[in-house]
Amino acid sequence: MLAAYGTVFVVAAAVTFLLTPLVWRAAVRIGAVVVPDERRIHLRPTPTLGGLAMLGGLLASLAVASRLPALELVFDTSEPLGLLLAATVILGVGLLDDIREVSAPAKVAGQVLAASVLALAGVTMFYFRVPFADFFVLSPDFGFLVTVLWVVLMANALNLIDGLDGLAAGLVAIAGGAFFVYAYRLSDVGLLGPENMAPVVVAATCGLCVGFLPHNFHPAKVFMGDSGALLLGLLMAAATIAVGGRTADQFSGQTYFFFAPLVIPFVILGVPFVDTALAIVRRARRRAALSQADKEHLHHRLLRQGHGPRRAVFILWAWTAILSGVVLVPTYTSEGNALVPFVVVALAVILYTLLHPGVRQTARQVKAELGESQDGTENGLDGAGGSDLGASAAPVEGVP
Repeated sequence: MLAAYGTVFVVAAAVTFLLTPLVWRAAVRIGAVVVPDERRIHLRPTPTLGGLAMLGGLLASLAVASRLPALELVFDTSEPLGLLLAATVILGVGLLDDIREVSAPAKVAGQVLAASVLALAGVTMFYFRVPFADFFVLSPDFGFLVTVLWVVLMANALNLIDGLDGLAAGLVAIAGGAFFVYAYRLSDVGLLGPENMAPVVVAATCGLCVGFLPHNFHPAKVFMGDSGALLLGLLMAAATIAVGGRTADQFSGQTYFFFAPLVIPFVILGVPFVDTALAIVRRARRRAALSQADKEHLHHRLLRQGHGPRRAVFILWAWTAILSGVVLVPTYTSEGNALVPFVVVALAVILYTLLHPGVRQTARQVKAELGESQDGTENGLDGAGGSDLGASAAPVEGVP
C-alpha cells in the first residue's frame, strides 16, 4: 500500500512540475498576468493559472492509481470520478477569476456547484462531531448541506492564506503529509477500509504541491492563482470528509482524535483557519465587505515585523508543522491526548500575541518615550530580514 501511495505522490509531483512551465508560458500569451498594484507587494508582472498544471497532475496521478492493484477498491465507487468533476468545476471558477475578476457571490455560487457535484457523487458526511460533546448522525439532506458548507469553508480558507510565494503550496504539503500519516494509521488499525479514497487524495495533493513549489517559491515564476488555491481546498475538504465524517468507531486510547475528528482539519490547517477567522472579525468590525482587500493577514504582519518574504513563509510552515506534530504524536504513543487541546491553544495564543499589531505599536511608543530614534527598521521596511521587500518583494496572489 505504501508503494502504491508513493507512486501516486511521485506521478502527481512529476507531472505538475513538468506542466507548470508550459502553463506559465500560455498564461503570458493570453495575458493572464498579475500586475503589481496597491493590493499586492510584488513589483513585476507575474503569470498565474498554475492551478491548470495542478489539475493535470491530479488527473495523471489518479489515472495511474486506478491501474494499481493495491488501490483497485478505491475506484470501484463513483467517488473518484465525482472528485475529478468537482475539481474541474472549482478550477474553472478560479480560472475565470484569474483571467477576469468575478464577483464574490458568483465565485461562491461556483464553489457551491463544485461542492454539490462532490456530494452527489457520494463524498458526503455521515457524522458530525462536536468538540466536548457527542457526535450527530446526519440525515442525507442535512449531510449534503454540511458537506457543501465544509467544502466552501476549506476552499476559501486556503485562498485567504495564499499571499506569499510558496506559502499555500508549502502549508498544504505539510498539512496533507500529516493527514496522510493520520489516515494511514487509521487504515492500519482497521478503522478505514481499503475503499476509502482519503489516503490516495492526500498523497496526490502533497505531490501537486511539491511539484509546483519549485516554480512558486520566492521569487515566484508563476502563481497558482485562485484556480490552484480553490482546487487544493476542495481536495483537502474531500479527504477530511472521507476520514472524519465517515466513522462512528472509537480509536482505543486516542480519545482526542475521535472525540472531534472534524476539528482535525482546523488543527492541521491551523494557519489558514486562524487567518480566515481573524479576517472575518477584522472586516466585520470595520463594517467592510468580506471580499474587500486589506493587508492585515498573518503573513503581512510578519513582513511588517521585519521578516523577509522567505523567512515569513518558513515561520508559517514551521507553525503548521508543529501543529501537525502535536496532533499526530498521541496517535502513535497512546499518551498525551488530554494535553493536545491545551498545547494547540497555547501555540495559537503565542502566534497571535507575537503578530498582533498592538505589540509592535506599543514597542514603538515605549522607545519614543525613551527618546530613541525611530526609522524604517521598526516597520520592517529596511534592516535585517526586511530589505527584500524592496526590489525583490514577494508576490501576493489570491488575497481577496
